[in-house]
Amino acid sequence: MTGKLTEPRPRNRLEGLDLARFLAFVGMVIVNFKIAMGAEGGSGPLAFLTSALEGRAAATFVVLAGIGLGLTSSRGLDQTISVTIKRAVFLLVIGLLNMTIFDADILHYYAFYFLFGVLLLPLNNRALFAVLIGLNVAFTIMILTLNYDAGWNWDDYTYSGFWTPTGFIRNLFFNGWHPVFPWLGFLLFGIILSRAALSERTTVIKLIVGGAIAFGLAEGVSTLLTAPFAAIDPELAALVTTQPVPPMPLYMLAGIGAACMVIGLCLLISNQLAAFGLLRLVVPAGRQTLTLYIAHILVGMGTLEALGMLGGQTIAQAVFASMAFCIAATIYALLWSRWFKRGPVEALMRKVAG
Repeated sequence: MTGKLTEPRPRNRLEGLDLARFLAFVGMVIVNFKIAMGAEGGSGPLAFLTSALEGRAAATFVVLAGIGLGLTSSRGLDQTISVTIKRAVFLLVIGLLNMTIFDADILHYYAFYFLFGVLLLPLNNRALFAVLIGLNVAFTIMILTLNYDAGWNWDDYTYSGFWTPTGFIRNLFFNGWHPVFPWLGFLLFGIILSRAALSERTTVIKLIVGGAIAFGLAEGVSTLLTAPFAAIDPELAALVTTQPVPPMPLYMLAGIGAACMVIGLCLLISNQLAAFGLLRLVVPAGRQTLTLYIAHILVGMGTLEALGMLGGQTIAQAVFASMAFCIAATIYALLWSRWFKRGPVEALMRKVAG
């Protein structure tokens, strides 16, 4: 048993990933509710927490998607490519529909992450790392040569021209909320992780420690360079930011580090949580995150709108609303899983795309 997670390895390995997916979902709800409720600024522990989650929760989600894609490919590459392309089309349609009511939709970006990711699956880890680095280099060149502000009204976070061919491509690949350059790198990193021995305790420990080092290095370098760069030109400070907008290389490193820590910790403690009966309470929600993502917009934000709470709220109110929704979503998923194997949207995607 030395160096191994306790039995049963395959089941708890997947449940550890489901736990990480659940936590990433909770983080995304907090961030999105904060933005929708206009709970900007402020200080204190809650403000620090919500700020720390911005870009990190979504990045963890994409890394987990890459792990899932990589694990699925072990069943056969040709079948994986075929099914994934169909699911990418499904996500694109759902995401564009969602864009009509929620400008910060991530699903249509996911469609292209999966499309490009599945085509890169045959590459070995070294080649995938090279592509990941190339995405960051390319984005840095783009931000130095192109107008990152094009289309944006930063006062209310609206984006003009999204539904035009030029605006759509610019938003998708360059200056949207989660652009393919460089966000595809998170999915590629997940594919690389899927090839590691994640059931090995030593691997999990390395994941946690390595993630902490990467996160700390990114934040430390950013802190050291921000003031000197800002003194030369305030816009230069954006090149060393670890904030998700714009997603510069240090942000990507911090996001990968945070994802490694969360995933590693979830894999490490999943057996203990299962022994206390706690894991089974959140695993169903972790397996229905597509359904719950859409629900947090239609149901969660719809309820906030009906209550007149979109805009002008405090950080505490945003966090309370997020927790209330996540608790309700967890209870729903737990009850739903008693009769159905998959969430409604997951079942629809499987029916449509295979």
